[in-house]
Amino acid sequence: MKVTEVRVKLNLSPTDRLRGFCSITLENSFAIRDIKIIEGPSGLFVAMPSRKSMDHCPRCRGKNYLRAKFCNNCGTALNENRHSTDESRQKFHCDVAHPINAASRAAVQEAILRTYAQELERSRQPGYVPQKFEDVGEDYEAVPVPT
Repeated sequence: MKVTEVRVKLNLSPTDRLRGFCSITLENSFAIRDIKIIEGPSGLFVAMPSRKSMDHCPRCRGKNYLRAKFCNNCGTALNENRHSTDESRQKFHCDVAHPINAASRAAVQEAILRTYAQELERSRQPGYVPQKFEDVGEDYEAVPVPT
């Protein structure tokens, strides 16, 4: 698997741990969007796109987030302890896309963080204008993965 394109959108807020968003293309044929670049206690890391975990209302079978206190469909109060407690760490989010082995994850993270560093350097140049988050789309200029 080869990362053939990385798009980075910086978050220049100095108080936010979220340093940016990115999209990657694999083998010029598969895109993954909404990957987060986060500043953690041990440095930068990449968080793959995820969605909130859901379950069903016992009364109407409507879908609700695991932390919801009331059903979005019928308004019934939901049991706050309805999710499984046999796991040591509750999973309130599930990855939508993710590497399936450590080598793939390392390759993806390395390509993203290398491109992030280059974009961060460009942001320090006079006249740099970052794109707004809502402007990132099909017409966003992709940056080839540096080798």
